[in-house]
Amino acid sequence: MATIHRFEDLEIWQLAYKLYQKISKLVDKLKEKHDYRFADQMKSAAGSIMDNIAGGFERNSRLEFVNSLSISKGECGELKSRLYRTLTDKYVTGDEFKELYDDIDKVSTKIANFVKYFNKSSIKGLKFKDRLEL
Repeated sequence: MATIHRFEDLEIWQLAYKLYQKISKLVDKLKEKHDYRFADQMKSAAGSIMDNIAGGFERNSRLEFVNSLSISKGECGELKSRLYRTLTDKYVTGDEFKELYDDIDKVSTKIANFVKYFNKSSIKGLKFKDRLEL
């Protein structure tokens, strides 16, 4: 795997950002229906996915990155659950639901695969690079 120097170069962050953009469009619909609190919750969950990927990457520690990725994956689950509520409340059609659900699921799966990769890796990250093994 090539060395990545910026979180923006991570495929999982790029996918999470695209997801955030799609969720932002849905949030505009929710606000038109005056469901502001729910809209803010949806946008916050989508933003947290990409933010935790970025924050974990910037910590320069494999274990801290894996922990942040775990949090991002949890936010994917939260966003999926909220998406069901948009379908129930008829904010989205079945087709819109499926497209967004699949997008969230793709991000979640990619995050899980990245975690598996790091769990098998001996990479420590810059934070612990020069520390001796205990």
